[in-house]
Amino acid sequence: MAPDTKFIDVILPLAVPKTYTYRIPFELNDLAEKGKRVVVQFGKSKLYSALIKNIHKSPPQDYTAKYIDSILDENPVVNEKQFELWEWMSAYYLCTIGEVMNAALPRGLKLSSETRIVFNEDFGNDYSSLNDEEFLLLEALEKNHMLCIEDVCAILDKKTVYPVIKSLIEKGAVVVEEELKERYKPKIVQYVKLWDEFHNEEKLKNVFDDLNRAPKQLELLMAYIDMSRHYSENPIEVKKIELQKRVNATATVVNQLVKKGVFEVIDKHEGRLISGEKTKGLVELSKPQQKAFDSIKVQFEKKDAVLLHGVTSSGKTEIYVKLIEETIKQGKQVLYLLPEIALTTQIIKRLQKYFGDKIGVYHSKFNVNERVEVWNGLQVRNHSTKREEVRNFQIILGARSALFLPFSKLGLVIVDEEHENSFKQYNPAPRYQARDAAIVLAKIHGAKTLLGSATPSIESYRNARNEKFGLVELKERFGDVQLPEIFVADIKEAARKKQMKSHFSPMLMEEMETALGNNEQIILFQNRRGFSPFMQCETCVNIPQCKKCDVSLTYHKYFNELRCHYCGYRISLPKTCIACGDTNLKLKGFGTEKIEEELPVFFPEAKVARMDLDTTRSKNAYQRIITEFEEGAIDILVGTQMVTKGLDFDNVTLVGILNADNMLGFPDFRAFERSFQLMAQVSGRAGRKKKRGKVIIQTMDPYHTIIQQVIPNDYQSMYENEIYHRKNFSFPPFCRLIELTLRHRDIQKVNAAADFFSKNLRKKFGKRVLGPEFPVIPRIRNLYNKNILLKIEKDISLKKVKILLQDEIVNFKSDNEFKSVRVSVDVDPM
Repeated sequence: MAPDTKFIDVILPLAVPKTYTYRIPFELNDLAEKGKRVVVQFGKSKLYSALIKNIHKSPPQDYTAKYIDSILDENPVVNEKQFELWEWMSAYYLCTIGEVMNAALPRGLKLSSETRIVFNEDFGNDYSSLNDEEFLLLEALEKNHMLCIEDVCAILDKKTVYPVIKSLIEKGAVVVEEELKERYKPKIVQYVKLWDEFHNEEKLKNVFDDLNRAPKQLELLMAYIDMSRHYSENPIEVKKIELQKRVNATATVVNQLVKKGVFEVIDKHEGRLISGEKTKGLVELSKPQQKAFDSIKVQFEKKDAVLLHGVTSSGKTEIYVKLIEETIKQGKQVLYLLPEIALTTQIIKRLQKYFGDKIGVYHSKFNVNERVEVWNGLQVRNHSTKREEVRNFQIILGARSALFLPFSKLGLVIVDEEHENSFKQYNPAPRYQARDAAIVLAKIHGAKTLLGSATPSIESYRNARNEKFGLVELKERFGDVQLPEIFVADIKEAARKKQMKSHFSPMLMEEMETALGNNEQIILFQNRRGFSPFMQCETCVNIPQCKKCDVSLTYHKYFNELRCHYCGYRISLPKTCIACGDTNLKLKGFGTEKIEEELPVFFPEAKVARMDLDTTRSKNAYQRIITEFEEGAIDILVGTQMVTKGLDFDNVTLVGILNADNMLGFPDFRAFERSFQLMAQVSGRAGRKKKRGKVIIQTMDPYHTIIQQVIPNDYQSMYENEIYHRKNFSFPPFCRLIELTLRHRDIQKVNAAADFFSKNLRKKFGKRVLGPEFPVIPRIRNLYNKNILLKIEKDISLKKVKILLQDEIVNFKSDNEFKSVRVSVDVDPM
């Protein structure tokens, strides 16, 4: 083997446990670099874009290394610190590094393998064996040489074309190839420029004279002179489309001037991201804020992570801004994580006032191209690239996926609303907790982490109390604004006295009338979307169920359908009971859609809007609703958890929590903690600068411990109660949980597999194994789920536990009887 033969270990975007080794062709040796993407063949004929993890000279011992097909990048797309985070996530969350890669890379950087149908030159001209569809397809191939599946579907005007393709392959008429398709496309904008020779005044005058007979071209040239500021010291470039709009001209008029040698058209790569304009100077902090800010800086000298526990509206954002200012002055980057895209919409406006276009935003509502541009805006480039012009971001604001971006000089990570379970990724793997991963990311970069919340998670607050984290508390609202008054409405008693108006208690109705009369705004929180949770036959008590999941169907009036919120299955609203055939069907319970519909009955003049998953599916829906509410175009905002998370509105004086009992009765050891957090957070939206707000909590159990703790905003009591019970029953933070879920279409197979697996686990983990048992919803998308829970003491090595667990999973998957059963692992389930 030649001395300059090089091999690379690559990460494939597949759930394979190890990296795979390929050989580099000699001509590509100098181009290979860790973190670049390469095209490789894996399996029979599939092409994948893989990532170079290592470069070395050792061939694999157990198989012959194939050559890579090509190297895709001029510069690495993933850096060393990203690989370090990926390896930690793979080890900690018990998933493959390929699964982490799939979660980390934006879709625009993951090439998709596209099947191409190519005419077989050896086929000859004997078309007699072909039917009409095969002949049509082959005729098209003779003209185009190559077609993709979409092209074939269009030519044959049918969705299922594989039988036709299969038949042509068998007859030797076509061959199938795989081609990698690049998803990311830079945005190209055309600019118009005057040729340099016409900067001479005499020559330009001659052009004007020549164009007297072409008035539209003359008008276009005059518009260009004006728009480009031709006679100023700093002329500017003019976009072709804007020039055409200025004089209402077509592209043909511009092209005529190009042919005459007056204009040249230049293609430029341009970013899709909207720049913000800086409008504010340095932040001025109040005395309590300044004290908290100074305390954070002092604690950062000793601790890598600090918890800022500040009541709602205490001005935590201004403290974040001050810390960001100091960090970017040092030439470092900042990652600002938020649990919800809805929050991103409002916070970005506030931060842009201070930092302008230094901010990049990254979340799932961005399209493929926008996400790649943010990624590119953070990359360190060793040399210039012709692909595109990129903006260099110093601050990244985003949801949990933003922690995967290619930071090079990260100095500060802020995790706002750190208690939110939205930071947890559930499916697919890696099932990571973004808050915890962000702390590890900061440690890799030698950066600091600030966790902020008015209602911290039990785990984070205990870490702060035990001095693992620093702790800073901000106990008063900014500007001497008082915390809201919280009242409890007993809806059980009101219903008994027949005082309820639909789902509204007399107390809530009265307060809503008063608020609307004063031109003030209202937020109503109902933690259930849709119109009605279920429909029931009054005769036989049958409830329509999803055919694929073990749940009842929710009624959505806007679509006049019953829908499953787990798999999307839907049916039209039935007129008769599917069980007994009776027409006596009644809708039970209520969701946000029903509240939105009923409010105009009681308040016909009020403008009502709804913010839940159904109304915020489009990219700019959050921004539109929030902007309208801020500007006063909406009087009453009805919403699910989205309205509880850190949004600030100056004119909201009343918040109504319509059904607190739904949250309190949830079968989870975190139910009380989450109920307190939700109620305290949504209560914090009430009351701002001018007036103390009010909160009405509707419940059937007004003396419930959690409700009595929410009224005085007594986080400490809630924390002490929860810690006491969790210690007694050995729940986090006093142990670690690992949840194993087995899935299969056959319930008998799931039961047998779960019994077999749990029996083997008990041989190594003993009483630490709980289950197996079915979850609250056993079947989702036609797959039966059965859970096994591992409870691991804090003083036991988690690393050793995971090694033993991995061995048992491998043994289980190796058993021929259970190969078809899927196993998923969730470390630290929420």
